[in-house]
Amino acid sequence: QVQLVESGGGLVQAGGSLRLSCKASGRLRGFPTMGWYRQAPGKQRELVARITSGGTTNYADSVKGRFTIARDNAENMAYLQMNSLKAEDTAVYYCNVHSYYDGDYWGKGTLVTVSS
Repeated sequence: QVQLVESGGGLVQAGGSLRLSCKASGRLRGFPTMGWYRQAPGKQRELVARITSGGTTNYADSVKGRFTIARDNAENMAYLQMNSLKAEDTAVYYCNVHSYYDGDYWGKGTLVTVSS
């Protein structure tokens, strides 16, 4: 079984920065993609950014140029550096691991609140 634990959320003023971390433990088979999703109150969960085991990334248009995703394959870690935060970035951020063999795993989420 795979477990994901996020950390790094909190309260920040608009224009500020936060760095989220995700630690994956357990047996990850194959070369899973790691990603970050978010869900704001009253809205559906949406993709923020994801990164393949080879380092290919893609981002939601709303965060391009402001957020950067990275991973450490040796440590099974994923990171999301968030700069120039806006009030509309306020959401619960979830770490995701997608494995071809096992499907999707989710963390419990970490709350990011951006005050304007």
